[in-house]
Amino acid sequence: VQVDGTVGSAEVLEPAGNGFDEAAVDAAKRFVFTPAQRDGQPVPVFIKYLYRFESKEIATPAKELPPPTQGNLEGTLLIAGIESPLQGALVTVTGTDGSVREVPANERGGWQLSGLPPGEYRVKVTAEGFASLELVEEVVVGEVTAITYRVAPASEGIEVIVTGERPPREVTRRTLERREISRVPGTGGDAIRSIQSLPGVARPPGLAGLLIVRGSGPQDTNTFIDGALVPLIYHFGGLSSVVPTELLDKIDFYPGNFSSRYGRVMGGAVDVALRSPGTECAGDYGAPSKEEGCFRGMAQVDLIDTRFLLRGPIAKDWTFAVAGRRSWVDAWLKPVLEEAGAGVTTAPVYYDYQTIVEHTPDPQTKIRAQFYGSDDKLELLINNPSAQDPAFAGTLEFGTAFYRAQVIYETQLARDWDLYSTVALGRDKIHFGIGQIEFDIDSFPIEARSEIGWKATSGFRLNAGLDFLVVPFDVHVRAPAPPRPGEPQPGPFSSRPILETDNENTGFRPAWYLEGEWQVTKRLLVVPGFRVDFARDSGHADYSPRVNARYVLRGADSDGGEDGLRPRKTTLKGGVGKFAQPPTFQETDPVFGTPNLESNRSLHYTVGVEQELSDQIELGVEGYYKDLTNLVSRAPAANGSFAYDNVGEGDVIGAETLLKYKPDDRFFGWVAYTLSRSERRNRPGEPKFLFQYDQTHILTMLGSYRLGNGWELGARFRVVSGNMDTPVRRYPDIAALYAADAGAYTPLQAEPFSERLPLFHQLDIRVEKAWQFKDWRLLGYLDVWNAYNNAAVEDIQYDFDFDQRNPQTGLPIVPSFGLRGEF
Repeated sequence: VQVDGTVGSAEVLEPAGNGFDEAAVDAAKRFVFTPAQRDGQPVPVFIKYLYRFESKEIATPAKELPPPTQGNLEGTLLIAGIESPLQGALVTVTGTDGSVREVPANERGGWQLSGLPPGEYRVKVTAEGFASLELVEEVVVGEVTAITYRVAPASEGIEVIVTGERPPREVTRRTLERREISRVPGTGGDAIRSIQSLPGVARPPGLAGLLIVRGSGPQDTNTFIDGALVPLIYHFGGLSSVVPTELLDKIDFYPGNFSSRYGRVMGGAVDVALRSPGTECAGDYGAPSKEEGCFRGMAQVDLIDTRFLLRGPIAKDWTFAVAGRRSWVDAWLKPVLEEAGAGVTTAPVYYDYQTIVEHTPDPQTKIRAQFYGSDDKLELLINNPSAQDPAFAGTLEFGTAFYRAQVIYETQLARDWDLYSTVALGRDKIHFGIGQIEFDIDSFPIEARSEIGWKATSGFRLNAGLDFLVVPFDVHVRAPAPPRPGEPQPGPFSSRPILETDNENTGFRPAWYLEGEWQVTKRLLVVPGFRVDFARDSGHADYSPRVNARYVLRGADSDGGEDGLRPRKTTLKGGVGKFAQPPTFQETDPVFGTPNLESNRSLHYTVGVEQELSDQIELGVEGYYKDLTNLVSRAPAANGSFAYDNVGEGDVIGAETLLKYKPDDRFFGWVAYTLSRSERRNRPGEPKFLFQYDQTHILTMLGSYRLGNGWELGARFRVVSGNMDTPVRRYPDIAALYAADAGAYTPLQAEPFSERLPLFHQLDIRVEKAWQFKDWRLLGYLDVWNAYNNAAVEDIQYDFDFDQRNPQTGLPIVPSFGLRGEF
C-alpha cells in the first residue's frame, strides 16, 4: 500500500486455483486504503488481506459447519530499525505438550502455521547474524493470532538506530549509528571523535582538539548538546570528547546549508543527542528480554581515562542515568615531563560528568532534567624560556570549564501539533596566564529554545521557533593584541604594548525562525526557511533566508515493479542560504576591538546526489561553494593600536565523496574524500592567501569487521594535505631583525600561509575481544594510533635568530589498552 493509499503490487500467498487467484489480484489492485503513518507522515507498508469469494446463486441453506477446534498463528519478521523484511529466518514454535513445528520466513518476512490446538506456544526466531528472539504467544480457537517481530542485528553492546524520521531539513545531515560511532578505529571508542573521519572535516593541528568544517575556522562551527550551545566538545589535545559514548543516542553533523533552527555561525553545526535512560533487561548471556525495570551499568579504564555509567528506574515512568570520567594522562605524563626537565605543577587532567532524570507520563510526552559539565586543567613551570620570546617564563596556567543545567519538554499538543522546548543555564570559564599575560573569562549563559510544529495539510508542515541566548559575562584581559590570520608576526610578546580591560556586561542575542516542509510531490521536498538574529553587543540584526530541496529521481515508492521491489534510490539535493556570524565579544570590546561591528556573512551553495548501490552500499557526492563577505578585519590605527572593520572577504570551494557500507551483522566502513580550497583577503586590493586551515586533499578509509567468538578488528588510514604555515624569509633575504628592547629577534615573514607542511598520513588499528558471561560482559581492547610510527610534521621551529629551522613532529606510535565491564 503506497503513500497515497493505492495498491502498487499484490501477490497471492495461499493459491486457491480455478481462476480465483487472478481475480483476487485484479480486485486488490483497485483498492484504496487510508495510508499508514509514521511520525505523522504517510509511509508505504506491506499488509496481509484475506479476500473471500461468496456465491449468491445458491438458494439452499448452507450446511452448518462444526465449531472450530483449532487456531492459526502467523507473523511478519522485520529487521529492527530499518523495517526491512527478514527473509529466511527460521521460526520454531513449541507447544506445551513438547510438539515442535518449524517454518522459514518468506521473502516478505512472513510465516504462518495453521491447525494449532489452543494454548500457549513458545515462538523462537533464529537467523544468522541476528540476535535470537524468544517470546510466548497464545493461540485462540477459531482465530488467527497475527504478530510482528522486529529482530535486532547481533550486537556486542547497545545498538542505537534512528528510525521513522522525516526527510532531513538540511541538504546534508550525516547521522552515525551507535555501532559506528563507538568502534571507529583511531578514536579510542570515543563517539564524537568519529566526526573527524567524515567528509568535509579537516584534520586539526596536532593535539589541538578543534573542529574545522569545510574551510572555515574552528570558531565558525557551533556544538550543541540536545539543542543547548556548549563552548567546546573536546578535552585537551582532542584525545576524547566531553560526552561519553555510552550516553549518546546519536550525533547529527551539518557541514553546511543547515536548517534555520541553527544560526550565529557560517561554518557548520554538530548536535549531540543524549539517550533516554533505559530500563530494559537482558536475559541470561545477553539474550533479548521483554522485561523492563532493570538497572544497567558499565565501568571502563584505559591509559587515557576511566569512566562509569549507571542507569535504571526510579519509579513508575521515571528513569535516571549518572556517569562520570577522569583522565589518566597526568598519572604517566607528569613523570615523563619531569624526567625531561620540565617543572610540572599539574599535568593535563580533565573531568566530565552527566546526570539525567526523565519522566514519560504518556507515550506522547517526555520531560527531562539533565546536568552535565567538563573541567580541564594544566600547569607547567617554564624555567628556560625560548630565546625567541623571553616573556614566556614562569608558571603557565591554562584551564577551561563549563556546566549546564537543562530541562527539555517534548509533547504532542494535538493531532497535528507538537512542541519541543528546552531551557539551559550554566557557566563557562576560561583561564590563561603566564608572566605578565592574563586572560580570564567568566560567563553565565542562559539559553531558551522552543519549536512548535504544525502539520497544516498532508503535504505541508510548518515549524516556528525562537532561539534566545543571554550571556552575563565578566572579562579580565592583560595582554598584547594577538595577530589575526594573515597578519605578520609583530615580534616578541615582551616588545608589544600591553592592553588591559576589565569588562562586566551582558550579551543578548535573540533569534526567531520560520521553516516549512513542503512535500510538493511524492518525489520532491522543498524546505524554505527564514531566520532573524539580533546581537545587542554589535547593535545589528541579520536576516537569513534559506531554501533546501530534495528530489527522488528514481526509486520512489511509486516505482515498484511487478515483484514489488523498487529500483535503487537516486536522490538529487541542493540548497542556497545566507548565514551570519556576529563578531566575538572581544572584537567589539572598546579596548581590544571596535564597537558596532557588523556580522560576518556567508552565502552557501550546495548541490549533490545520493545513490543506493545495493542494500548495504550507498554513494554520496556533493559540491559546495561559500562566498564570504563582510568579514571582521583590522588595520593599524592612528593611536598605534588596531581598528576593526568589516572589509575582509574570502571563498571556499570543494567537493565531497562518501562511499559507505552500512552496518550489518559483521562489517561497517566507509571511504571519504574531500577536495577543497579556502582563501581569504583581509583588505580590498590586497592579494588573496590560502586560509590557515586550508587542506586540499583529505582521504579517510576505515572499516571494522567482526571475526566471530567476540573478536572485532578495525583500521583507519588517513592521507591529508599538510597544514599551512607562514615561513620566515630565507637566504638571501634577511630572516630577522634584533629588537633591543626585548632582547630577542623579530622574524621577517614571507607571504602569509605560503608554505604547506609535508603530507600527513597515519594508520590506526583497533582490536577488541568480548566475553559474555551469564549476568555481565567483559570487553578488552587495544587501540594503536599511528601504527607504523610516522612522525608527522606539525610545525616549524627556528633557532634564536631564525636562521636555522627544524620540523616539530607530533605524537609517535601510541598504544592504549583498556578493559570494560557491563551488566
